[in-house]
Amino acid sequence: MQQQTPPEHFDFAGIVADLNNLLRLKTTVIGIKMFPRVEDMEAIPKIRRPQAIHTTDQIVSMASRLGWTVGITGDDLVGAQCRAVIGLAPQDEKWLAGENYVGVWHGTAEDARKRQEALDVVPYGQYQAMAVSPLTSGRLNPPDICLVYATPGQMIILINGLQYVGYKKFEWGVVGETACADSWGRALKTGEPSLSLPCFAERRYGGVPDEEMLMALPPAYLVKAIAGMKQLAKNGLRYPIAPYGIQADVRAGMGVSYAKK
Repeated sequence: MQQQTPPEHFDFAGIVADLNNLLRLKTTVIGIKMFPRVEDMEAIPKIRRPQAIHTTDQIVSMASRLGWTVGITGDDLVGAQCRAVIGLAPQDEKWLAGENYVGVWHGTAEDARKRQEALDVVPYGQYQAMAVSPLTSGRLNPPDICLVYATPGQMIILINGLQYVGYKKFEWGVVGETACADSWGRALKTGEPSLSLPCFAERRYGGVPDEEMLMALPPAYLVKAIAGMKQLAKNGLRYPIAPYGIQADVRAGMGVSYAKK
């Protein structure tokens, strides 16, 4: 029998402290973990189980806005759209047709189908449950992905940190409605950092403020981003980004921000 590699563990208290120090985040950084068995989700210490039917956006926000640890199965979610993005319902022909969206979110059946086909989703059949929890609780150590809600100014510094070493151009898309597929759907599917503009449902039901964007990424990428942001801060490139003045002589500032010391 092949020996399995033990799961990697992280100092999430230290990670969150660094993130808050570097970015001054207002929203709790959380994790998501998927479970092949419901029993494993239910075994998490102090886990809450919903007493009503919710959207995934609401479940995620119970962790990020209220600090709760919550576990769900597909039966706790309001419909196939929420379930399918996280792999708790099949992405079958009925789901792909997106008939409920015609005349609401899209003008034609073709448009609705194109949107459904564009979504990044977790393949069906791997998991039976999901849990969300603040990273500092340590209850999902390690989570599959972490969620960071941030303003555009905070988010670009986080991205710059990811790109400080091992640079790559990030290619992200916007599906529109069901933007959770751009964030946690894509990150769970690909294991890559995934940025989104939270959609109508995330803001209406999940309470995401107007000014926030969402980055979903595996925990190892958070460690990488923090190391990069710390180096950027040493170079004077840090959050908050102080406005220089639109009429000032820019040469002194450019010399500090873009020239090697």
